[in-house]
Amino acid sequence: MTLTTRPLSEPFGTLSYRTAGTGTPLVLLHGVGMQSAAWEPQIAALSQGAHVVALDMPGHGGTAPLPKGAELPDYVNWLHAALTALALGPVNLAGHSMGALIAGGYAITRPQMVQRVALLNGVFRRTDAARAAVVARAKELETGAPDLETPLKRWFSDSPTDKAARDLVEGWLKAVDLGGYATAYGAFATGDQHYADAWSDIDCPLLALTGSDDPNSTPAMAEEMARIAQDGHAHIIAGHRHMANLTAVEEVNRVLADWLSWPADGHRQRRTSA
Repeated sequence: MTLTTRPLSEPFGTLSYRTAGTGTPLVLLHGVGMQSAAWEPQIAALSQGAHVVALDMPGHGGTAPLPKGAELPDYVNWLHAALTALALGPVNLAGHSMGALIAGGYAITRPQMVQRVALLNGVFRRTDAARAAVVARAKELETGAPDLETPLKRWFSDSPTDKAARDLVEGWLKAVDLGGYATAYGAFATGDQHYADAWSDIDCPLLALTGSDDPNSTPAMAEEMARIAQDGHAHIIAGHRHMANLTAVEEVNRVLADWLSWPADGHRQRRTSA
């Protein structure tokens, strides 16, 4: 696995990313407060048959932040600049949490660039109460003194497997640039609404995966995203929460490998004739 930094077109600054393997491109987008290293279990498994490219999101890892006040469409535009700079596309695109919001928005706005899309622990049309809680968290992050314990308790159980994953995630949260984290979280807080009305436009194979015990990226959300998309499929992992790719590694890797085999010819044909 190789970690690389390169410049993007204006105004996006530098991009940091990890690559491994050869073959059809598989692009991975992590969640808020994380970094591309959060995909290491998937990079190791899926690079056996694909060219895996795990991007550091703006303001995370070695990637330059977006301006304060950036919204989800700005992150979607950043993704296009990144894929253009790397000469990738069409790609298989998988995102976790905030990364899932970016991936979904990209599948809607740049359908010709996406062969398949997988949304892990994504959010879709939050309730008013859930949205208020996330907005309050975003405002808290702007103060520069974030509470890390509360999300960690929400994301992980007390099992030994979750404990090991929690330690990794806590380290990434402590290392993240607070300004980049706050800006991304602000976009995450309102991002579930930006592209929701156009969700039925997604005609590539879509996987919506979450944990049965994830209180924020709920099974109901995953099932609704899969239902509305033209070729959607939901997969719920029993007994797991928000960081399923780290706590249910074997199942997530198996499901993603299966997703990569789903036929996408119909999607390509529709786009060619549109």
